[in-house]
Amino acid sequence: MTEIGHCPVLPTEVLEFLDAGREGTYVDCTLGLAGHAVAILERNPRSKLIGLDRDGQSLEKARERLADHARRVKLFHADFKCLPELGIPFKKVRGILVDLGISSFQLDSPERGFSHTHEGPLDMRMDLRSKTTAGKILHTYPEQKLAEIFAKYGELAQTRRLAREIVHLRKLGRLETTGDLRVLTEEVYRWRPQRGRIHPAAKAFQALRIEVNQELEGLGPFIETAVRLSSPGTRFVVISFHSLEDRIVKHTFAGLASSSDRAPLLSILTRKPVMAGEGEVAANSRSRSAKLRAAERV
Repeated sequence: MTEIGHCPVLPTEVLEFLDAGREGTYVDCTLGLAGHAVAILERNPRSKLIGLDRDGQSLEKARERLADHARRVKLFHADFKCLPELGIPFKKVRGILVDLGISSFQLDSPERGFSHTHEGPLDMRMDLRSKTTAGKILHTYPEQKLAEIFAKYGELAQTRRLAREIVHLRKLGRLETTGDLRVLTEEVYRWRPQRGRIHPAAKAFQALRIEVNQELEGLGPFIETAVRLSSPGTRFVVISFHSLEDRIVKHTFAGLASSSDRAPLLSILTRKPVMAGEGEVAANSRSRSAKLRAAERV
């Protein structure tokens, strides 16, 4: 864990699959609080790092964390899907990392509204420049669309009832905070804490966060574009935290590694996703759901 309390997931595996000892540039597409970035820079004094993050608050904290390595670092306040447009020297890039999870800093900031365990506004924006918040979605989307979002992105049951109750509460002005939404989900799903069960609010919040930030939109095409722009030997490491993301990564990698109708662009390094061991999970519970997939440009 770093001195600012941030613990990146699968740090050893990230360095291994990026083959971070090689000279060149590494791109951290989702910089967060720079846990992985620091590990890459400390692993190899000959490396350079390009970091992106759509969250301006996280980016500033990462900048402070990377101050000792500032001469080897270039940062962008941008969504990783904009990477091909930033004019970076792809020919010099040796590794590209995408950690698709939400950071502990974001979850632990009540004013950001990401967590059902903290009372706060229904915000959930990773990029505060965006005008779409969770509250706006909950108060303006029609009932049918809300039900579809919770089913598709939260993989919840009874989403029609949940959507109906949301519409009812918003008419009464009683759906304004994360606590309001948490209580509603507990009532709809008759929640009782039980070992091994995920709180329904966690799934509802995940669905809203994905919709607010359009997290799945363009993920596959981004990977394909980055691979095509890269040179042979470039490593790609993607960490996902739920099945929807992991499925996109798996299928995109598989398609780029296929030789059915053209020469393959990728060699897959992880036939199955790499997951955290018991020791890491005990030290960092966030790592429990992390799945790492890696491939190399051929």
